[in-house]
Amino acid sequence: MSYKNRKTDYPLYDTVHYTDMRDMLQKTAERFGDRPAISYRVKPSDEEAIRLSYTEILGSVTALGTALIGRGMRGKKVALIGENSIGWILSYFALTSIGAVVVPVDKEYPAPDMASILNTARCDALLASPSLKDKLTHLKENVPTLGTVVLFASEADVLTIDSLIAEGNTMRAAGDTSFEDYEIDPDALVSIVFTSGTTGKGKGVMLSTRAILDDMINGIYLFSMPEKTLFALPAHHTFGSTVNLVGHYMQGLEIYINSGTRYILGELKQENPTHLVLVPLYIETFYKKIFASIEKQGKLGLIRKMMKISNALRKVGIDLREKLFGKVLENFGSRMRLIVSGGAALNPDIIRDFDALGITILNGYGITECAPLISCNRNNYRKAGSVGRPIMGELVKIADPNEDGEGEIRVKGTNVMLGYFENEEATREAFDEEGYFRTGDLGKVDEEGWIYITGRSKNLIILSNGKNVYPEEIETELSRIYGIAEVVVYAGESRSANKELIVAEIFPDKDALELRGITDADKYFRDEVNRINLGMAPYKRIEYVKIRTEEFPKTTTRKITRFAIDKKVD
Repeated sequence: MSYKNRKTDYPLYDTVHYTDMRDMLQKTAERFGDRPAISYRVKPSDEEAIRLSYTEILGSVTALGTALIGRGMRGKKVALIGENSIGWILSYFALTSIGAVVVPVDKEYPAPDMASILNTARCDALLASPSLKDKLTHLKENVPTLGTVVLFASEADVLTIDSLIAEGNTMRAAGDTSFEDYEIDPDALVSIVFTSGTTGKGKGVMLSTRAILDDMINGIYLFSMPEKTLFALPAHHTFGSTVNLVGHYMQGLEIYINSGTRYILGELKQENPTHLVLVPLYIETFYKKIFASIEKQGKLGLIRKMMKISNALRKVGIDLREKLFGKVLENFGSRMRLIVSGGAALNPDIIRDFDALGITILNGYGITECAPLISCNRNNYRKAGSVGRPIMGELVKIADPNEDGEGEIRVKGTNVMLGYFENEEATREAFDEEGYFRTGDLGKVDEEGWIYITGRSKNLIILSNGKNVYPEEIETELSRIYGIAEVVVYAGESRSANKELIVAEIFPDKDALELRGITDADKYFRDEVNRINLGMAPYKRIEYVKIRTEEFPKTTTRKITRFAIDKKVD
């Protein structure tokens, strides 16, 4: 199914087409010049942030790219490891502009896991944060192909980004134009992204420049971001690098680099961004903190009543949300009115409640293999429960739909990957006979092209009677239970009865339970789950409730790693 504009739609936004990353950097500098592009604090305690313009970023990337070309990096595979920083961003832009292949790696991986990825990709060089110093010795000793190592910043006598920029400026002053002269092939491999593997070992996703740029160009037709964002998503993941970085950069927005998770709330108030790009778990955390704070003040009932009144007034064209809920919204700074969500399903109740308070959540859908954006809701055109409509030019179909129209979501477009790195078998299996990529996600598409996700095919529970149970659907219902921090539903194996059971494993929010004086968590959650069971079809009912004492293991993009959960129950 292709995207079609309909009468109920509002006009598409304007966008600019770019042929490659260098072209994007040059044209944005021409268009936006001295406008702030990237801002950050050297230390979280710094009173003022450093702000670099689009012109300044282009100059630094051009110099860095020139130096990297001079050191033989064109055509080489270069690992990029570190926290979100100006060094990471300049390195990413430079490498993707000179014909190198960038391999972003999660900085949280243990050194042996990093070495495994660098060896799999046969990386020739490494650009890294000084925070990786303790792991560098292991990488140098265990990655035989590794030659050049550059740190984003460090003490003297170490090759750094700053020293390479100075080197590149000297080369350019002497007449070196190698950065501009190189003819870039937008369809060539530019990045290998190793998936974090929520259901097992990840694979190397090969992306081209066209995939990354077209993904954002075709997305910008559908939604518009206001002037400033806070960059908190991990940059090594495509949701961070493509959406939060490249997509925002090409729109001329200011991207403030968050100093770390524990500084988010403070920097929201310091920097006053207009919007955020987050994964659902971050949004759920904000949501719970806001309403827990309201409840502690004894104002929960009042706020809920005001939300109902406000919603009724909005139906007749009266919007008082800013006046009614201004104090609540101060948690996000004075200007934040929009959140873009992607990476996993988000409870519709959270979207509804944030909207009632005055913050719009645009729910989208993406996957690393699609660079990552597939679909999104629009600023003023949304459907509850949907992850939006396909970006421009994206073809979407539902394979082998059941009686409810649900099946595997498959997509085709210029944003789809080239394949899995040196894994021809997995690449063949990833595409069907018509060239559509098999996402592994289950869902349906309505008559207007809106996509609804049911769950992951790998998580699907198939009962002995042939019935299908979608864990994510049940998890959404259970997440409405007060006091649940995290919940995972799966087919568990009973040790005693030696049979399969539908299990709900719960990590409680201890602070929330204490707030309401709930002391027997086991009994409380069993009773609440039984209450929800009454409204479910018999085959979907939870048969066993398991309480855990620590949060579920997760990837650095805050997705629960289901394969790591012990599914044996007593």
